[in-house]
Amino acid sequence: MKEFSRTPEHILETEFHPVYVFTNSAEDQNIDPVVVKSFGDEWSKFNSFTDKEIEKLGQSYFDILDNQIINTESYMIDFGGGSGRFSKYLASRVKFIDVLEPSNAVYAANNTLRSEKNIRISKASIGSSPYQDGAYDFAMSIGVLHHMPDTKEGMQQCIRKVKPGGWFYVYLYYSLDNRGLLFKGLFQLVNVLRKVISRLPYAIKHITCDIIAITFYMPVIILGRFFRSMGLRSFARKIPLNYYQDQTFHIIRNDALDRFGTKLEQRFSKSEIETMMTESGLANIRISGQEPFWHPVGQKFN
Repeated sequence: MKEFSRTPEHILETEFHPVYVFTNSAEDQNIDPVVVKSFGDEWSKFNSFTDKEIEKLGQSYFDILDNQIINTESYMIDFGGGSGRFSKYLASRVKFIDVLEPSNAVYAANNTLRSEKNIRISKASIGSSPYQDGAYDFAMSIGVLHHMPDTKEGMQQCIRKVKPGGWFYVYLYYSLDNRGLLFKGLFQLVNVLRKVISRLPYAIKHITCDIIAITFYMPVIILGRFFRSMGLRSFARKIPLNYYQDQTFHIIRNDALDRFGTKLEQRFSKSEIETMMTESGLANIRISGQEPFWHPVGQKFN
């Protein structure tokens, strides 16, 4: 097991894993406390996923990983691990995982990862990471860096923890660079709603997002599922929210809250992400052409 580069302020004894608590550094300006609290609330609500849900999510997000990138000898770190569902998917495929999460979602992660023995959970921000630089074969940050004030700085902070020759994987919201004008116009309307809904008190925000999941997401998703059942899969893929045609209502509700519940989000084109990764010291970059857009992986070359 890798050692910490500094000791935790205290350790929370829990039913499954101890949680190592590190105070966020005063110098870490690349974090929004309101956003962190919002995600802590979200994952406290959505803190349970079935093995089938996790398997389906893992297959869609990790389609570009192979045995060269991760294997049973890999030490990895999950930056902004949230509920722990992605670390759960990879736990049997690697040797050890450090899960880093700055919010109270560490308790949800503790529950999700309760049966995994090769896991360590720490409550800390990316900028206040207690882990040693250059210690990991593989690092990932899924759906996190686009919620930081400076996404590129957050990426570089993650990559510092990867050893030369190791790999960094990331999922960032896309700027709809592969979509048409109608889709982009719909997004602008949705984005206005997000800016309003994300500022509501949590209980009202949660109810509102559930209503959106039921009245907006589900009718569109059901329509797409209908076309798929008729053998018109290529047409169904052109319908908005087509990614969710294979997902459960639990995942749909969770993602509706994720989409409308945060006041800070940034979006990037495929080329912008590749440039950002290259300038952060990565090479051999692979960007999946499958949803969710965009999720690439790159190798640290020094």
